[in-house]
Amino acid sequence: MPITANHIRTTITAYLDQYPEDKREIGIVQCLLDDGDDLTSRKSLPGHVTAGAILVGRDGRVLHILHNATGKWLLPGGHIEPSDDTLLQAAGRELAEETGVPPHVVTPHSEIPLHVDIHLIDANPAKAEPAHQHFDFRFLFRTSADIGELQTEEVTDAAWRTVESLADERLRQRVARALL
Repeated sequence: MPITANHIRTTITAYLDQYPEDKREIGIVQCLLDDGDDLTSRKSLPGHVTAGAILVGRDGRVLHILHNATGKWLLPGGHIEPSDDTLLQAAGRELAEETGVPPHVVTPHSEIPLHVDIHLIDANPAKAEPAHQHFDFRFLFRTSADIGELQTEEVTDAAWRTVESLADERLRQRVARALL
């Protein structure tokens, strides 16, 4: 069953129970849901839900990918698909697709996202997409495996980096806390 607005609402409620300090930022997502916007569709504007993975290896470093479209080092993740039942499943699928790390060697830390990142995506004239926002529900995973075969259509390279290299301070603190 595809991800529903109710699943997104339930995930937000559980997330805010853990991280009430994020209520203001998450408010836009809740308002759009309340207005009836289909945040599961990548065509929804001003934004839509995506799912991301924070993969921590056996040495405590975090996997980053070099994304072709942006030319930036990012965490694995992407758009949800009709075959995804949950946001956690979507994050795991994106992780496996982009990095080649198979799902059977990855363990989710929690069913609740560790972080929800709201960020602007530049317009993409080649895809006829205007600028919009991604509401990226990021889940923490652990593995003892190494990087597999990269999805070269989207990813140029992958590297394990320290937790301190995470640009978002709130995310960095939460990952460090989860690893204790």
